[in-house]
Amino acid sequence: MSETAATTPYAAALLRIAQGVMFLAHGAVLKLGTFGLAGTMGYFASIGYPAALGAVVIAAEILGGLALIAGLATRWVSLALVPLMLGAMLQHTGNGWVFSAPGGGWEFPAFWTVALLVQAGLGAGAWALDGARLAGRRPAIA
Repeated sequence: MSETAATTPYAAALLRIAQGVMFLAHGAVLKLGTFGLAGTMGYFASIGYPAALGAVVIAAEILGGLALIAGLATRWVSLALVPLMLGAMLQHTGNGWVFSAPGGGWEFPAFWTVALLVQAGLGAGAWALDGARLAGRRPAIA
């Protein structure tokens, strides 16, 4: 077994868990804890989106984060979260590149979009509760 084949499952798991924690924190701590459901929905309405989309984004970030941490349907969850990041990137494009700019830049959601696509390509990696493992089969390694 090559060194890359031996380390890839653990690298994929590290990426998956880190992204899961970040999505969970962004949805639960920032949106629910800091702004609240009403505040998040109000913000979405203030930028021209349906207010209910704020609740959908919160649910997607929290549930997607938990699924990534657990390693459930990792490829599909990663791909499902890409539109959220594309939406965030589009929302910040007028602010410039640097996320510390007033209103935040677009480089962080752009990077996160790429990371999600990489995760979808790699799969869950080690320590995942994906369907193959739950069914007792050994998952394919990217």
